Amino acid sequence: MGIALFALAIVLFVIGVVGTKDPALSIHPMDQFELKPAFGGKEISLFTVTNGAVWNFLAVLAVLALMVVGTRGRAIIPSRVQSIAEMAYGFVHKMVEDVAGKDALDYFPYIFTLFLFVVMTNFLGLIPTSFTPTAQIAVTVVLALAVFIAVTVLGFVKNGVSFLGLFWVSSAPLALRPVLAIIEVTSYFVRPVSLSIRLAGNVMAGHAVLKVFAGFAGALGAFAVLPILGVVAIYALEVLVSFIQAYVFTVLTCVYLKDALHPSH
Repeated sequence: MGIALFALAIVLFVIGVVGTKDPALSIHPMDQFELKPAFGGKEISLFTVTNGAVWNFLAVLAVLALMVVGTRGRAIIPSRVQSIAEMAYGFVHKMVEDVAGKDALDYFPYIFTLFLFVVMTNFLGLIPTSFTPTAQIAVTVVLALAVFIAVTVLGFVKNGVSFLGLFWVSSAPLALRPVLAIIEVTSYFVRPVSLSIRLAGNVMAGHAVLKVFAGFAGALGAFAVLPILGVVAIYALEVLVSFIQAYVFTVLTCVYLKDALHPSH
């Protein structure tokens, strides 16, 4: 009941933000992704603090609050915050071990930090009037390139030239191996593209649909029952999508890490 009331309150707040002032039903679902100066002004320069920077910083603070402040007491009977932190730690730790192997646990801190940042930015982006950094392709490209470059460098450091064996399918017929090698190399360099677009695209699409339904609800006034129900359903789905996209991003990072550690597998 508490969760339902919370969701309903958020829905009503979103509808209030959208408003009913525009009789032409002018809905601009993409306006919520526009970068703007956070402290006034219209122009963005190199050192302008934007709304994206503010919400990235808030996501970092939220991660610190969860993992540092929330676990500071380390009680035998954990609080809710400590329980969430411990469950997140165990969840990602098991993921890394199951997907990439025990030798990949040396890189668990980076993967865990990546997971927490992505999931926290996704969740914070569900707050009405907030900004979602992971809906910006620039942010997701940086995250994806960091993973891609790190695992590529690690692959050569750990395996030397034999890392190139990742692209040579020795089990295939000899005549097909050069063709498959080209396909493997192409798919390898497409990884950061697919990784970044998947995250940004899913987050952006969900938020845009949510804004459209909220606009319908605001325009219909007293007859907005169906749009409100749609907003509630989509909001619940977006909560799930926010976690799933962070999970997928982290799992694929573990898969790429496994390829770097064990290119012959």
